[in-house]
Amino acid sequence: MSKRGASAVQIPRSLKKRAEFLAVRNGEKRRGRLFLLEVLGRGDATAPRLGLTVTKKSGNAVQRNRIRRRLREAVRVCAAADMAPGHDYVIVGRQELLAARFDEIKAELSARLRRKR
Repeated sequence: MSKRGASAVQIPRSLKKRAEFLAVRNGEKRRGRLFLLEVLGRGDATAPRLGLTVTKKSGNAVQRNRIRRRLREAVRVCAAADMAPGHDYVIVGRQELLAARFDEIKAELSARLRRKR
């Protein structure tokens, strides 16, 4: 039996184009110690879309990739359920994320996603 239909959680699709990332910058900003979360409602009911970015001031390529991998895994494990359909999310990782425990990353990400202004 396939596990695909087992959960009702929509796995977020990826933001691919620079214009999509720039559009989300005009949305709501939710600042945290480990990352910045930008959220923009698209006004439709399709699956949420996610973009991850890490600036060069966060470290070299190895460190930036590690930050991205940790964020991607946190989204996969716990945060995909908290993402609302019809929204775009961009997570801008910070260097502090490298030293944080994975439980801290999951908790902060989940809290930032659920928070409404």
